[in-house]
Amino acid sequence: MKDKLFTDRVSVEQVEESNELAPKFDKDGLIPVITMDAHSKEVLMLGYMNDESLKLTLATQEAHYFSRSRQKIWHKGATSGLTQHVLEMRIDDDQDALWMLVEVDGGASCHVGYQSCFYRKIDQNDKAEFALTFCEDEKTFDPKEVYGDAPNPTKL
Repeated sequence: MKDKLFTDRVSVEQVEESNELAPKFDKDGLIPVITMDAHSKEVLMLGYMNDESLKLTLATQEAHYFSRSRQKIWHKGATSGLTQHVLEMRIDDDQDALWMLVEVDGGASCHVGYQSCFYRKIDQNDKAEFALTFCEDEKTFDPKEVYGDAPNPTKL
């Protein structure tokens, strides 16, 4: 893989109007990524990539993220088998956010067992109270079966 895959950011015109890939990583060296299922068009997850995981994703056409909870590169599906195959990747106008269209082996992407990490919606009742309502009727897989006793990445 070419060492200098990304172009240095030199002007607004270059970032917004050129064909040069010049991603802007945040102060922690990360760029957010929205991942969408190619078939259902459902948003599966919001993840983050660093320079290395973006290069790996581009090279392999399989999603690699940077896990903020584990502080390391995470090849989506390496443990679960729920690999995300990248069909299309886009970058936004100022090149500080990514969007990916993927096909997923096993049809799910959430470590909790649902198809999407966005499996609940926020509802308001007539007393102006808010609660979460599940959008998915059942889990796609059993996380205990897939991950065994691996530590849960969710941190309180």
